[in-house]
Amino acid sequence: MLRNRSDFLAAARARRCGVGSMNVQARRRAEAEAEGIRVGFTCSKKVGNAVARNRAKRRLREAARAVLPEMGRDGWDYVLIGRPDATAAREFGALKDDLRKALRKLHGDAG
Repeated sequence: MLRNRSDFLAAARARRCGVGSMNVQARRRAEAEAEGIRVGFTCSKKVGNAVARNRAKRRLREAARAVLPEMGRDGWDYVLIGRPDATAAREFGALKDDLRKALRKLHGDAG
């Protein structure tokens, strides 16, 4: 899990992809930096009040829990950013499909 501001800023300087319900930022870490897949979640105040932001982040967290073990790459950091109206309202299956699509684009996979 990403917790430090510096990790979020490093991901913001790396690759990014916008899909229907979220933006995804991804960066490959240096060899000695950390092990495994790390992920962070954020929503700006444009998403809504604290209740709406937390709901959007919970949905992103569950989508990441379902998709990243199969499609995420070891040694990468991912930041999932909620979008106003779209993240909380999108059907959960479509939310997971959006994340899969973003990961394929970020990693250059076909299909």
